[in-house]
Amino acid sequence: MIKILLSQFKQYTRAAVLTPVFTGLEALLELLIPFITAKIIDEGIEAGNLQKIYLYGGIMLIMAFLSLISGVMAGKNAAEASSGFASNLRESMYENIQKFSFSNIDKFSTAGLVTRMTTDVTNVQNAAQMILRIASRAPLMLILSMVMCFFINAKLSMIFLVAMVILALALYLIMSKTTVIFKQVFSRYDDLNGEVQENVTAIRVVKAFVREDFEVNKFQKAAGMLYDLSVKAESRLAFNNPVMMLVIYGCMIALSWFGAQFIVVGDLTTGELTSLFSYVMSMMMSLMMLSMVFVMITMSAASCVRISEVLEEKADLVNPKQPVMEIPDGRIDFNHVEFSYKHGSGEEVLHDIDFHVDAGETIGIIGGTGSGKSSLVNLISRLYDVDKGQVMVGGRDVRTYDMEALRNQVAVVLQKNVLFSGTILDNLRWGKEDATEEECREACRQACADEFIDSFPDGYNTWIEQGGTNVSGGQKQRLCIARALLKKPKVLILDDSTSAVDTATDAKIREAFREKIPGTTKIIIAQRISSVKDADRIMVLEDGRINGFDTHENLLKTNQIYQEIYETQQKGGGDFDQPS
Repeated sequence: MIKILLSQFKQYTRAAVLTPVFTGLEALLELLIPFITAKIIDEGIEAGNLQKIYLYGGIMLIMAFLSLISGVMAGKNAAEASSGFASNLRESMYENIQKFSFSNIDKFSTAGLVTRMTTDVTNVQNAAQMILRIASRAPLMLILSMVMCFFINAKLSMIFLVAMVILALALYLIMSKTTVIFKQVFSRYDDLNGEVQENVTAIRVVKAFVREDFEVNKFQKAAGMLYDLSVKAESRLAFNNPVMMLVIYGCMIALSWFGAQFIVVGDLTTGELTSLFSYVMSMMMSLMMLSMVFVMITMSAASCVRISEVLEEKADLVNPKQPVMEIPDGRIDFNHVEFSYKHGSGEEVLHDIDFHVDAGETIGIIGGTGSGKSSLVNLISRLYDVDKGQVMVGGRDVRTYDMEALRNQVAVVLQKNVLFSGTILDNLRWGKEDATEEECREACRQACADEFIDSFPDGYNTWIEQGGTNVSGGQKQRLCIARALLKKPKVLILDDSTSAVDTATDAKIREAFREKIPGTTKIIIAQRISSVKDADRIMVLEDGRINGFDTHENLLKTNQIYQEIYETQQKGGGDFDQPS
């Protein structure tokens, strides 16, 4: 985990190395200033030597200026390194997420991924900056201060050793209790972000059902649990400063008491005692800074683990060593396919699926909720891999193709249609980046989307809000179909993608498919028999198995499930899953 995180410094490694160098120089110069102060007192003030005061005073000013410059450079480099580190982390996580298959994405919630890329990265960034500066400065200050104290008076320095042992023990007890709680805190951030995301996404439904109070209560409950854990963690950390102050003031009192006695007997000078006070403050402040580092590391440890989980996650689906780049045609073959979402351990979703489709055929798929319709078509574009058997496109196993080449030729309009913020043309060109406006218009004519686009004041330059919230469900579906058609695919899959379209428009779209893209294999998943009855063949799925696969007319004669669906919808039942 540490190796993976450190590798994210990349081009900012130089700044990360320079930070402790400048920090060390700053600390060294600061530590020499009390030593020079003692010289001014003993050799200048008490001896009445004005020349020594000027000499050592000048040296002190030069050292203070150099220390200031070193501190500024250390801060600049630390900011550059930590900010660059955070930027690289986010980019690497985002890039890796783009490679995830659907099964990889299923392991992480959307809210969890958002938290990892925001809150967790910010925590790690703050910890990195603190480690680069304070974790290099504090130990150096501590060690050098102790060396200087022993150099001045070894007996009095024993006070600091005792104080450090007491302080280290107290900090260990505080941190060990707090680490466990912080791990729970960040998991609660996921819950909180999940509540916000769900509410904002479904805000129209919330308002339509007047469930604002219910949603507020849910959020308050999630926020309350996060509050309780945060207070619990911070209340333990609150002991940090009082313990620190107790040790510091204890050291000062002990040093004053014993130091005065040493001065009386002549074993210590006033200047040396003054220096010891400065060094003891440096040591105690170093310990305080180290305790802050420990707190930050404690808080960020859980974040580091969560970020590493995303970075270390390997895509389940990868290209073969020598991928095939060309898909010859739209033939589809399923050879005794078995499939489950958790390979080898999950419940099978598809059982012994075996069928064959010629290029250019139109295939309808119909079946109840959970029958495996979407799972089946997801295998064609290799969004998932089969457990057993073989899925073939163009006469080759889909696992032999380059995935990008395959998905460019197997266009899928998914059940949940997604549009992005931008103009209509911007959204259409997701299908073909360099598509001309005329190509976009032709695709929209085939998808019957031109009818409503032309009614907009800005036409194809109409702005689409994020998620397509400013167009209707049917309009969104037609735009998504047009986007897929722009690819000119060998296989076109419509996963219940005309459910929000009226039957007349649905019929027009199917007619356009027959006339404009006769060579494209078309697979249409639908709830309405009217959407698939003109298909060359219709597949009836039940509990992940093929119950029937024939023409509309033959299924009406031979397939009981299809007969029941047809009769229900003819009587006006409408919904596929509604019993007759």
